[in-house]
Amino acid sequence: MNTALILLLALLLDAIFGEPKWLWSRLPHPAVLMGRAVGWMDARFNTGKAKARNGILSLIALCLGAGLLGMLVSNLPDYGIFQALLAAILLAQKSLTQHVTAVADALRLSTADGRLAVAQIVGRDTRVMNDNAIARGAIESAAENLSDGVIAPAFWFLFLGLPGLLIYKITNTADSMVGYMTPRHREFGWAAARFDDLINWIPARITALLITLTHNGWSKSHLILRDAPLHRSPNAGWPESAMAVALDVALAGPRSYEGELRDFPFVHDEGRHNLTPHDIDAASQALWRTWAAAVFIIAIVALLI
Repeated sequence: MNTALILLLALLLDAIFGEPKWLWSRLPHPAVLMGRAVGWMDARFNTGKAKARNGILSLIALCLGAGLLGMLVSNLPDYGIFQALLAAILLAQKSLTQHVTAVADALRLSTADGRLAVAQIVGRDTRVMNDNAIARGAIESAAENLSDGVIAPAFWFLFLGLPGLLIYKITNTADSMVGYMTPRHREFGWAAARFDDLINWIPARITALLITLTHNGWSKSHLILRDAPLHRSPNAGWPESAMAVALDVALAGPRSYEGELRDFPFVHDEGRHNLTPHDIDAASQALWRTWAAAVFIIAIVALLI
């Protein structure tokens, strides 16, 4: 079974089954185990005067371990089935759309319910969010996590197999845990943050391209090229800008972190600023359309191979 065919099977399994609660309520999810490994490294080595060096060595050790595990599993005589199952577990299409849709459903009930739901998928302050901010947060999370949770892991699996997928996931986990410019993690998490930026560079732009192609947005691609660099992240701005253009809404803009208001610029500022649960639903549909385009392309690759 070739790598593209294994990936195709993994994408379909993830889309059908997602994250079954009956399983992960009994067993630790691989992402949880990765988080524990990163947390142990952080507690053990984020000390002393050489935090940056320790962070680099910790990331190298984590990536080597993930890569070796991927090589071991890849060599099992399972005809690719076990690889497909593990890859499906580490993809997040169905769970992402479920979380995004949950925000729309909650927001239809009340602003307070919407705040609780969106707090599950964003890292900003949600206590004083109005309906527009809740919807924006959900749509932005949808776009960014489409890249981080679906397209990027699929990309690295396609080119480097299971070792590439596991190295990507451990790096992405490390970035989400220690890759922040806080006093504690500014030095230790520097390597994780920069390597995560590097390995997401191509997938983020592929995600933007797929969103654009599936929403007849080619005539407005200049707006994506204009606004993507406005984002504080070198990568997240691409899928967010593409999603903003696809839905004709304004995303990003001012938001609060830990009680501090940050005046970020809007992406696609000419789009609608008054957002509703229907816009979140449209973002969920965009996730599936983009996923379908990726599946179609991978299926063609599998047939050609």
